[in-house]
Amino acid sequence: MTDDIIEIWTDGACSGNPGPGGWGALIRWNGHEKELYGGDPATTNNRMEMMAVVEALNALKRPSKITLHVDSTYVKDGLTKWIKGWKRNGWKTASKQPVKNQELWMAMDEACKRHDITWKWVKGHNGDEGNERADALARLGTEEARGRK
Repeated sequence: MTDDIIEIWTDGACSGNPGPGGWGALIRWNGHEKELYGGDPATTNNRMEMMAVVEALNALKRPSKITLHVDSTYVKDGLTKWIKGWKRNGWKTASKQPVKNQELWMAMDEACKRHDITWKWVKGHNGDEGNERADALARLGTEEARGRK
């Protein structure tokens, strides 16, 4: 691991929920930036929030120290509070229901294992430059998922 902290902002968007959606990520390190985005023609906002984290973490070539900025409490709390209990309970919630989006939770959990992550919640659409960029990328992914570029 390097002493350099990689800053990542992620966001998801959906036009209708469910509907066409997109995810976006902004990665900053040592004065460099990388932008990632993608979409799905039939998805939900939560799934796109999750995909943004998976894709951003998997884009890193080596284990890293990361500050991960998200505006989704669903993603942050899922990975920092709920996932241990879900795994212990066979991927069931406290009310014994199957965990929604289990395959994405598993993919995020696996992607997180390689890194030292500090989670930061940011209020969406509130002027945080990185979050605004990630949101714009997610909207671009949504437009592409609709078939418009």
